[in-house]
Amino acid sequence: MTELPAPTASRLRAPSWRDSRLLVGVLLVLLSTVAGSLVVARADDRVPVWAAARAITPGQRLVASDLTVVQVQLGDSAAGYVAADRPLAADAYALRELRTGELLPRSAVGDASAVGVQQVALRVDGTSAAALRRGSLVDVYVNRPEDGSGGVGVTRYAGPERVLQRVSVAAVAEDDGVLAGAEQTRPVQVMVPSADVRDLVSAVDDGARITLVPVPGGAP
Repeated sequence: MTELPAPTASRLRAPSWRDSRLLVGVLLVLLSTVAGSLVVARADDRVPVWAAARAITPGQRLVASDLTVVQVQLGDSAAGYVAADRPLAADAYALRELRTGELLPRSAVGDASAVGVQQVALRVDGTSAAALRRGSLVDVYVNRPEDGSGGVGVTRYAGPERVLQRVSVAAVAEDDGVLAGAEQTRPVQVMVPSADVRDLVSAVDDGARITLVPVPGGAP
C-alpha cells in the first residue's frame, strides 16, 4: 500500500505594502477619518452674535454694557442678526424692547432717526408702581375727569379707557420710604409711540388719573 505524501505547512508571511487588501484598508481608514473631521467641523459651525445682557427699552442707545457676545449656530438665518465680529455702530438705538439674553435682530436696531418712541413721565399710584421695573411691558389706562362732577374738592372720573398697549417702562422712581397707597404717587418713565405723545400729555394736563397695568409675561 502506497503512502500518501505528507502535506507541508506553508509559512505565514507578513503582508507587503503592495498587497491590494492592505492598501484598501488603509484608504478606508483615511476616508473615515476625513469624513469624521468634516462632520465635527460642520457641527460646530457657530458664529459670534450680539445678545442683550439686560432688558433694553425702545429708543435706548445701545452701548457695550448692554450687550454680550454669544456663539450660536444659525445657518442661513445668521444674516438676520447683528454679528459680533465687529464693534456696534456708535449711533445704534433699539427700535423695540429686547429681553435679557435675546439675540439682537438687525430689524431691531437703527439710528436715532428711526426711533419711533419718546419718553414720557407719568405719575401713578405707589401700589401700581411697586410692581414695575425697568423693561416691564404695560398697558396704559386713562380715567378722565367728568365735567362739573362732584362738589367742592370732589372729582368724578370717567373710564377707564385703555389708550396704549404693551409699552415699555424705561425707569421707575425710587420709593421715598413713605408707605405707598392710593394717595401716594411715584413717577414712572414710559416709552410712548411718538404719534400718541400729544394725546397722553393732554390727558395728564386735564387732570386724568393714569394707571399702568403690567402685561402678562412682560416683566424683564
